Amino acid sequence: MEGVDQFESDRRTFLHRAGATAMVVGFAPASGPATGAAEETKGPFENDPFTLGVASGDPLPDSVVLWTRLAPEPLSEDGGMPDRSVPVQWWVARDEEMDGIVKTGTTNADSAWAHSVHVDVGGLAANTEYFYQFTVGPYRSPVGRTKTAPKAGTEIDSLTFAFASCQNYPAGYHTAHAKIAHDKPDVAIHLGDYIYEGKQEGSLGRGHEPPREITSKDDYRIRYAQYKTDPDLQAAHAACPWIVTWDDHEVENNYADEISQNEDPPAEFLERRANAYQAYFEHQPLRPTRKPDGPDLPLYRRFTFGELVEFNVLDTRQYRDDQVYSGDAAADPDRTLLGDEQESWLFEGLTESNTRWNVLANQVPVAPTDENPHPEKREFGGGDKWDGYRASRERLLSVLERDSVRNPVVITGDVHRNYAYDVKADATDPDAETVATEYVGTSISSFGDGTGLTGYDSELGEPWQQFANDDRGYVRCTITPDQWRTDYRVVSTVEKPNASVETIASFVTGDREPGAQLDSERPPHEPLVITEIQPNSPDSDDLEEEYVILRNTGDTTVDCSGFRLGFEGWESQFYTFDEFTLDAGQTVTVRNGTGKDTASTRYTGFDDPVLNDSSPDLVIVANDDGIVLDEASYAPNQEQRETNSISANQ
Repeated sequence: MEGVDQFESDRRTFLHRAGATAMVVGFAPASGPATGAAEETKGPFENDPFTLGVASGDPLPDSVVLWTRLAPEPLSEDGGMPDRSVPVQWWVARDEEMDGIVKTGTTNADSAWAHSVHVDVGGLAANTEYFYQFTVGPYRSPVGRTKTAPKAGTEIDSLTFAFASCQNYPAGYHTAHAKIAHDKPDVAIHLGDYIYEGKQEGSLGRGHEPPREITSKDDYRIRYAQYKTDPDLQAAHAACPWIVTWDDHEVENNYADEISQNEDPPAEFLERRANAYQAYFEHQPLRPTRKPDGPDLPLYRRFTFGELVEFNVLDTRQYRDDQVYSGDAAADPDRTLLGDEQESWLFEGLTESNTRWNVLANQVPVAPTDENPHPEKREFGGGDKWDGYRASRERLLSVLERDSVRNPVVITGDVHRNYAYDVKADATDPDAETVATEYVGTSISSFGDGTGLTGYDSELGEPWQQFANDDRGYVRCTITPDQWRTDYRVVSTVEKPNASVETIASFVTGDREPGAQLDSERPPHEPLVITEIQPNSPDSDDLEEEYVILRNTGDTTVDCSGFRLGFEGWESQFYTFDEFTLDAGQTVTVRNGTGKDTASTRYTGFDDPVLNDSSPDLVIVANDDGIVLDEASYAPNQEQRETNSISANQ
């Protein structure tokens, strides 16, 4: 009974008919309590099997995928389930009370697929909100909300979606998902790193299970189950349909096709990849036709929402060449990030699209993300981003600049920060034509709480950058025929549950007007600039050789209390001013070391010689609200450049 139509308005009449053909003894009505024999019959398990919640995904105009997994003991190897198939009944209704049932059916949860359920419900009305629920024995799942896509070519006024990535469980609470659930977008898109494969414990009592790096199928299943028990993640899945893709941590950090960064033999690694891919499928609302075949799972796909927007969901892991860490190697014309087949599929879809907006749902930044901001040091080479696959990026840009590709927008995860980029026809020429817009979203929790820094000016090494922020959260986008709006939503902390959320900045992109334009008020900032910087000597342990001179260029005194100076840019070695003021026109020298503070000289207090082993590139100053006021690059130094190259390879 994989899809019995029941368009009865009378709930009791429907339940009578559906119950006559139920395959599980003692089914409870989907909207009422279990009664009679149902209360005494618990089926093959003693506890609630719906511990991992429900989800829906991959919405089409006439169908959507419904997902759950039976796991009364979610952190055990078999989930607490018997080694046999278990029938599960599903219900689809027009109301949250599950009264207006429109579809029902029964499917089997097979032990070979961890008792996961993937029901492709067809025959639904386009652009319509539905609710769904599963039952087995006397147990009922939570009710989930989903929505079908509009028919291709139809006019729709707007679409709201959220996107997120990088949700390391030990690193923090997933409060951002609770906020996505509250927003109830039309669809949510997850861009990868749904789980992390390592053995991190963290400091919040959310250590990974099993407590080791995972490699076996059972390991991956338990890890997914642990993540799925998070109530905020469950709430976000239940609030709207999801479109998912992966990055690297679903298998192994920085893997590339069959190449393990742990240097595992290819055959051994492909076995691990097969385990990981199966567990991924088992825990995501993917169509049954996406079921993996060993180490292969066809994940790239396309979704069209009326004539408004089309999403091209990419897989930048399964087919890529290995990472390289030099500009020359990255420029190899034979290197590929997408693989030939996926690249042809993408380019053909973009050029033939008839929608107003065309989206690349993508894992890693397309815009260059320079690690060496001084113009004489700039290379944009290497790494696992599009930077390391220059020929692939050049081919993509040549397609995006065509008139036939209307309003291309890239949405990106991976890098644990918020960014807004103007994508240039020539990736490394800031004066080149802007051909697309890229909105990068921060992590849900990975890396824990960020620095809270926010920049509204282009960074020295990234002149196409319009915005940067180092908080945690998600991105909410609202699309209309005339405008794309992006709201960067950040949580106050991931170290405690139930954090607050705010929109820290909003950007818009106009129809046929590529590029990100600030549409929220820019916070006021003080006139503090960097006038001179001096890095520490590689041959000396004297930290005081490294210093920064700041000047107040305004005409009033600036209270610098709580201001931060980053000797390593946004990354580390932060010095925070205590109570301190700087008069108009005056300067202060901040030395990286210890000594007696004066009105014109401050000392960081850093006294660890290990800090001297770093290779600084960028220094920044930010006010007590985290707004970056100025930044400057250290003078180029060949030895520092070589050190940076070594660090990148590590």
